[in-house]
Amino acid sequence: MTDTTQRPSLYDKHPGYDVHFEPCPKRLRVMFSGETVADSTRAQYLRESKHLPVYYFPLADVCQDLLVATDHSTHCPFKGDAAYWTVRAGDREAENAVWTYPMPYDEVAEIKDHVSFYWDRMDHWYEEDEEVFVHPRDPQVRLDILDTSRPVRITVAGRVVAESARARMLFETGLPARYYLPRDDVRMELLKSSERHSDCPYKGSADYWHLNLEGEVFEDLVWSYPEPVMEAARIKGYLCFFDEKVEAVEVDGQVMERPVTKWSAQ
Repeated sequence: MTDTTQRPSLYDKHPGYDVHFEPCPKRLRVMFSGETVADSTRAQYLRESKHLPVYYFPLADVCQDLLVATDHSTHCPFKGDAAYWTVRAGDREAENAVWTYPMPYDEVAEIKDHVSFYWDRMDHWYEEDEEVFVHPRDPQVRLDILDTSRPVRITVAGRVVAESARARMLFETGLPARYYLPRDDVRMELLKSSERHSDCPYKGSADYWHLNLEGEVFEDLVWSYPEPVMEAARIKGYLCFFDEKVEAVEVDGQVMERPVTKWSAQ
């Protein structure tokens, strides 16, 4: 039964809110300071409304010798009260990096005896023998990269900065279509390398460029994946512009509607 010492859940006020486990058939490993903290073929995806999926591991598949219980606690109105451990290995520690729900609400009783980790407090994550970055790769996210002969033109501040009839369109679940252009079809002399880099679990590590138009600088407007993961190999070396920030993207002569995303205001 539900632990009556906890605050009541909010499921009655949010009847559409969903939290549930889905099996993950992959072998998952979590590394910290050269030690394997978790190694499991029985992990689960926790799916929760309005959240990215999170890996949960059976406590039995975690190296408990590396865990030190703390007094830290947090409350989730849909899962209950969480208890925490710090991970200690060698001369390093990751404070309150692991959590569990000792007495979860009845609606999510299946998460009992499972733990999860703050992704960025661990050193490495592996699905089978391949490292993954940022967050779990959602099996419900699809990535399609398609050649297109439709002419693509990018305009910034009244100037055409890229134009191609051999772009590759990238379609990623939940995101706007992106247009990746060969370097030869981009005004590379207008670009200057940026110090910014970012990681994507579905594509890899991206490099960025500023666009300089006669002294007007559009920072981090362009990106590319020099060594993408295998699933995104077809965009290797191609360049993409933030459609949210350019003046216009024309495809086959038609101006495309500007997408509104979390990058629009950056």
